[in-house]
Amino acid sequence: MFYRFIVRLMITLCSVAALHVGAASLEAQVKDCEGCHGPDGVSQCPDMPTIAGVSIASHEEAMFAYLDGLRPCEKSDYRHGDTSRAATDMCTVAKALSEDDIAALAEYFADKKFVAMKQTTDAGKAKAGEAVHEAECKLCHSDGGSNPEDDAGILAGQPMGYLKKAFKEYRSETREQPKKMKSKIDALSDEDIDALVHFYASQQ
Repeated sequence: MFYRFIVRLMITLCSVAALHVGAASLEAQVKDCEGCHGPDGVSQCPDMPTIAGVSIASHEEAMFAYLDGLRPCEKSDYRHGDTSRAATDMCTVAKALSEDDIAALAEYFADKKFVAMKQTTDAGKAKAGEAVHEAECKLCHSDGGSNPEDDAGILAGQPMGYLKKAFKEYRSETREQPKKMKSKIDALSDEDIDALVHFYASQQ
């Protein structure tokens, strides 16, 4: 973990230079990301997270987790652009990127506007989920999970299918998480998690 911290610090300091030196390749890499995550990183699909507006630190942390095999890497078809390309996964994508590439992409998408997905949620469950969030989650995920400055990702307005999948991965311990988060997740009931999904998904 200390090594990953040092590497992230180094590539963050170099990120501005990377954006200019590798402008042509960055454009191609952005289009590749948008092929799954949507135009400007705003998801159009229920199982795909929006990466627009996510903080640089959070984006880089996720990419290094894929590199280290600390997140599941399911195959996914391309949804936009050249959809005839063979399915890929995030581990494969991460391995094809240099440290400078990761830094440049993280900075690029952090500068884009997060747009909440319009989706149908259960108002009663969302209200119950808000209570669970306030009791268990708000210290790390402030403003209802919408604040990128927490460096904990953005939960509010993410696609419901993605939120369900992420919680499932945390519950099964196939996705890296801080110890304090694991203890919180373990203490939640299935009903609590379902309510949280509806709460986060309901926010616009």
